[in-house]
Amino acid sequence: MKKFLLTLAAVAFLLPSHQAKAGKIVTDSLSSQILNSTVKFNVYLPSGFDKNTEKKYPVVYLLHGLSDTYTAWKDKGNMQLVADELMRSGEACDMVIVMPNAGGPDTHNTWNGYFNMPGWSYEDFFFQEFLPEVESRYRCVGDKGHRAVMGLSMGGGGSTVYCQRHPDMFSSCYAMSAWLDNESGQVGGNNTEKDKLYYVCQAVHEHSALAFIDNADDDTKAALRTVKWFFDCGDDDFLFDLSVELHKKMRNAGIKDELRIRDGVHNWEYWHLALRMSLPFASRNFDK
Repeated sequence: MKKFLLTLAAVAFLLPSHQAKAGKIVTDSLSSQILNSTVKFNVYLPSGFDKNTEKKYPVVYLLHGLSDTYTAWKDKGNMQLVADELMRSGEACDMVIVMPNAGGPDTHNTWNGYFNMPGWSYEDFFFQEFLPEVESRYRCVGDKGHRAVMGLSMGGGGSTVYCQRHPDMFSSCYAMSAWLDNESGQVGGNNTEKDKLYYVCQAVHEHSALAFIDNADDDTKAALRTVKWFFDCGDDDFLFDLSVELHKKMRNAGIKDELRIRDGVHNWEYWHLALRMSLPFASRNFDK
């Protein structure tokens, strides 16, 4: 009986600590003049965010894939559970995680994508409006050394190209099952109707992460070496060859990166596990 009571006491002692280290997700929005619309986003705030109002945090931008929305990482990827566990264990530091909206399920009639294209100047919106406003609202440190970007599929390609085009803005990039080019019609197939799916497929090809390395001069390559790179793709993923090809090009250009090929396909089971590796990766590469 005494042993049982001691066990209950231990559980009672541990529960408040466990609960105290849980973060929360809030939904917010921003009115964009560039996109002429209101853009919703989710933000994960670490434990203690509301208590110490002077503290500033590193930030991770966590990008969703084609046909998903800002809710995908929360609802499908269980990111809050993963983030809470990693921060409680010390595998990842306390950080703000921002999940912007860049699409929707009706890909033929809804804008998807992280790049500028006719009628959808998303990259301009992201860097000129979204990033500075979010970092001001949620007390982010706001420099390269405390900012990372990662994502899956379309978001993995977006993360990669954002770091290629803005290496002064990010300390690391973690690309999961990344859509890095569309030269061979990996997405959209032979869709020639100029609907919104057509334009995002065209934009991915025009912003090819592979062609970027092919065309990079010495100064650009030097800037890319200031970013920590990680590519993570399943061995049966239909985008597998793109990650392998980019890894080869970066290696030949003298740009160090990590490539992991794990058993898996293009699905949430794979990305849920990838998130458990990506947040510690970002944390390790933040300035201390």
